[in-house]
Amino acid sequence: MKVIIPVAGAGIKLRPHTHTQPKALVPIAGKPILAHIIDAMLEEGITNFVFIIGYLGEKIESYIRSSYPQIEAEFVIQEPREGLAHAIYIAKDKIIQEKEILIALGDTIVNMNIKELLTAPYSTLAVKKVDHPELFGVAEIDDNGFVKKLVEKPTIPKSNFALVGLYKIKNPKNLIDSITHIIKHQKKTQHEYHLTDALMALIEQGEKMKTMVVNNWYDCGKKETLLEANAILLNQLGYNHVKKHDFPNTIIIPPVSIGPHCKISNSIIGPNVAIGDHTLLSYSIVKDSIIGSYSELEHIVLENSIVGSDSILKGLQQSLNSGDHTEIIFTK
Repeated sequence: MKVIIPVAGAGIKLRPHTHTQPKALVPIAGKPILAHIIDAMLEEGITNFVFIIGYLGEKIESYIRSSYPQIEAEFVIQEPREGLAHAIYIAKDKIIQEKEILIALGDTIVNMNIKELLTAPYSTLAVKKVDHPELFGVAEIDDNGFVKKLVEKPTIPKSNFALVGLYKIKNPKNLIDSITHIIKHQKKTQHEYHLTDALMALIEQGEKMKTMVVNNWYDCGKKETLLEANAILLNQLGYNHVKKHDFPNTIIIPPVSIGPHCKISNSIIGPNVAIGDHTLLSYSIVKDSIIGSYSELEHIVLENSIVGSDSILKGLQQSLNSGDHTEIIFTK
């Protein structure tokens, strides 16, 4: 089984963090988004990957080469970036001879039974019920569980089953033929070539597809959902216990992930905090936040925040000698 991971996007909704690193390498719950995806596949014995890169793609390749030397990794450059179907088309030579493939979006962490997905007899699309299906690709399902229609961001949704970014494709050659057709005839939706449209074309040609409901789905494409996913994953991955530490005068409120070689003192950390390695933190209170590596924080109070790597934040330090009947207000 070969896994195709498109990671070419610029991650505009996560700026300024994606000015200097690709979205897939933004840290969450102690490691990059991309590492969560790869590790889930490795647990099932999958070691063959194709990464479709573009924006800051050299950083993706460098990270994979250094962090996962045990996998077979191929890299394909998508330029220009014209949608997910176009990304798969760019990598067609790497997958057209495969009997089946997985496609996993590089900014989405999916919690599901991967083994069950791998053994499914039909092409299978991971889905999850959502409150606002008009924001996603949507699957309409018949009484026998087969997909009867796929629509990208429907104006009037007829289903609330959203496609969450994980696809098992039984006949990659048929998919490539379908994508080739929509690109040749410039059949774009919202100015892009969508995988949803290519899969729908296959269904119209008679190919059987089913859906599989996922347990959880973490879209890490913007600040709010990234912080929410960080909190959930910290709890799931075993960071919700108080551990012995050597940080003087510091209180740790789990779940908290702290990278190696950090120096923390006189602070309160947690809950729901992930701190990268080699970070210095003193006289600070941090909760519900992600702090990058090699950063320095002093006299700071942070909540619902993302601080990039190699950052320095220093707040005001006050020394007061206040008498009776005094009111002091520090404005924001």
